[in-house]
Amino acid sequence: MTVTLTKRADINLQSVLRVAWQGENVKISDAAIAEIARCREAFLLLIDNDPTIMIYGVTTAMGELASTRLSREERDRHARIKAFAAATSFGDPYPERVVRAMVFARLTNFIEGNAATTPRIALAVADMLDGSPLPTVASSGQGGAGEILALYPLFAELTARFDLEVKERGSLINGSPCAAALLADAALAARRRLHLVEQVFALSIEAFRAPMEHYDAALEQLWGDEHEAAALRALRTLLAGAGSDRRNYQAPVSYRIVPRVLGHAHRAVSAAERAANLSLASASDNPVYIPPDKEHPLGRCISTGGYHNAMAAPALDDLAAIWADICLLCDRHGSKLLNGAVSHLPDMLMVGRHPSDSDGHGSLGYVPMATTGYLEQAKLAAQRTFIPGTESAGSGQDDVAATAFLAWAKEERAGRCLDACLASLAMIASQALHVTGRQAPAALHDFVSEVRGVVPPVDDDRVLGPELSRLATLFTSKAFTP
Repeated sequence: MTVTLTKRADINLQSVLRVAWQGENVKISDAAIAEIARCREAFLLLIDNDPTIMIYGVTTAMGELASTRLSREERDRHARIKAFAAATSFGDPYPERVVRAMVFARLTNFIEGNAATTPRIALAVADMLDGSPLPTVASSGQGGAGEILALYPLFAELTARFDLEVKERGSLINGSPCAAALLADAALAARRRLHLVEQVFALSIEAFRAPMEHYDAALEQLWGDEHEAAALRALRTLLAGAGSDRRNYQAPVSYRIVPRVLGHAHRAVSAAERAANLSLASASDNPVYIPPDKEHPLGRCISTGGYHNAMAAPALDDLAAIWADICLLCDRHGSKLLNGAVSHLPDMLMVGRHPSDSDGHGSLGYVPMATTGYLEQAKLAAQRTFIPGTESAGSGQDDVAATAFLAWAKEERAGRCLDACLASLAMIASQALHVTGRQAPAALHDFVSEVRGVVPPVDDDRVLGPELSRLATLFTSKAFTP
């Protein structure tokens, strides 16, 4: 399958899923190629016909020399510079799906002519997604004002194959395709992770025999929030046909607030999806070319801050924060299930306990301790990402750093901590059904079987850590399954 691009809006979450996660190729339509060529021709006329025009990095030098106008000869020589000294970031590489998303998002500035470059560069970028190995992009050391520390190494080999013309190098290293790609990657995973969260908490609700009134449809109107309504509906769907032998008084707070906490998870995921779609379709080049219109027959080229994506980090931070909050709920649910005085379940802490175990805990009794550890790691990862200042290389231009690289790393870490906490709660809830001889509701049958396929019910004391690790890894893979 191939994704065909005609306009900027064609680069969105769904096409990122196809190209970055599922490995489909990309084709630029004939109409888009024609528009790129038209804008390139008008752009060249614009800079040739006005001897006073000042366009950063095109008719002027860069950095602190932005006020220095270049002659035509200097301009052409400047365009052919292939010194990629800015490729200095190093560390663990981004996953291939993320790098593919970055390359794909790079095409946004080209499709409608906003990069004012030649069609050959746009086609060369699209060809990078034909399945051939991609360059390595480091996930650490990204402290630049824009994204050049990631984009320089990503497109170094491509530029080495061309005799570059004016504005072509800048069209590859300016803008914010990395922020758009990172946000899209997190949003795609978050939607899948949220479904897993709903399954685990529905299982916990059934294991605890929490009253169904806590998730009643009447609450949708009473609360009046679409995202909380979505959480309520998801829980009721998963709990359809649940056992009728339930407690006749209210459950602890951690059970009653599940719809509201998961409602905020829906809100954060929806906000991330919206921000991702906006970012992916946004022309973020600097300077950015505005195609010709009646008032400007040759178009315009203006300097902007489009390369700084201010919506990406807050959206990623909100995801990390809700993952940490859900880790806390996992911790509370697991502890309540294991406390027979609260859950009125058989004392599962005693399952498999050896007589010599003087502290009274079987292997399940230590699971909440691991959950607490992951909870605290998630909380550390969920700290707010503030805009960093930078004065790199003494340049007076670059005094503020980009934030998306930092925020993505924290959200990714918080998400994996959540997967571990969900694994612990899923195992405890599965055990609760096992020791009481109950079946999960029909919508959860396959899920429980999947959990028990990795962590079988505990009838004799055993080391659970490796099994829980495999279950957490399985949960993580579900978040990133195309």
